[in-house]
Amino acid sequence: MRQELLSLPKGLAEEVSKNLVMVARLIDEDPEQAYAYSRIALRLASRVAAVREAAGFAAYATQKYSEALAEFRAAKRMTGSVELWPVMADCERGLGRPERALAMAGEPEVQKLDKAGQVEMRLVAAGARRDQGQLEAAIVTLQSPELASSSVQPWTARLRYAYADALLAAGREDEAREWFGKTLEADKDGATDASDRLAELDGVEFVDAAVDLSDVDVDADADLEDEIDDEDDEDEDEAEIAAAERASDVAEYYDEDDEEYEPLEQSAADADAQDSGRDKA
Repeated sequence: MRQELLSLPKGLAEEVSKNLVMVARLIDEDPEQAYAYSRIALRLASRVAAVREAAGFAAYATQKYSEALAEFRAAKRMTGSVELWPVMADCERGLGRPERALAMAGEPEVQKLDKAGQVEMRLVAAGARRDQGQLEAAIVTLQSPELASSSVQPWTARLRYAYADALLAAGREDEAREWFGKTLEADKDGATDASDRLAELDGVEFVDAAVDLSDVDVDADADLEDEIDDEDDEDEDEAEIAAAERASDVAEYYDEDDEEYEPLEQSAADADAQDSGRDKA
């Protein structure tokens, strides 16, 4: 791609490069935004194959399959490479034309693909069979030396997962469980949900231990706190009243001018109540 961009004026090349970087950065987390950046790059440099390819993948990520297919075809014409053949076939599936995807799986271009590309083409062909309701044919399509191999490659988990899913769709539950397990062994990065599928087959339900705040009655909690505060205030008020009454009794029965007057010893409760009253004042 860098070599292709060198054919553009420096300022234009930098602008196109910035937009392509944003496409790559956002295509998984925000495909619509990635698509918007790809359209900018396309307007600036539509004759650059890397730009057409990036625009194709951005359109593909947003399920604009007709547009994606057009961009992939343009990139293929510019480069002469067949590496986009599987994703082009998958666009045909997306457009509701599985028969075309299957026809592409039988074209000479497939033989020019590397091993990863051939596995990808096999996955697309199996998907096309399933689109047509041919489950057993999809299962047979996925049966290959790559599936049987014990070595783990970047595409191994996806291939095993597709096989397990096809088996389950065909009602072959025991075999599906076995292959979901094999998928899990190969899926070190957690790219598939094989563990969840296995748990589902075994009847295991996961309960999220985290509290869902949406289920918490905030108003009820607030009311409860208010009730507690009110009870505390009532206790303090009652203590103050009791202390005041005792003080009133002292004043009533004892006159400070009386020579025999001796103030009563203040209780700890009265002292606390008076201190509380001073704090509030």
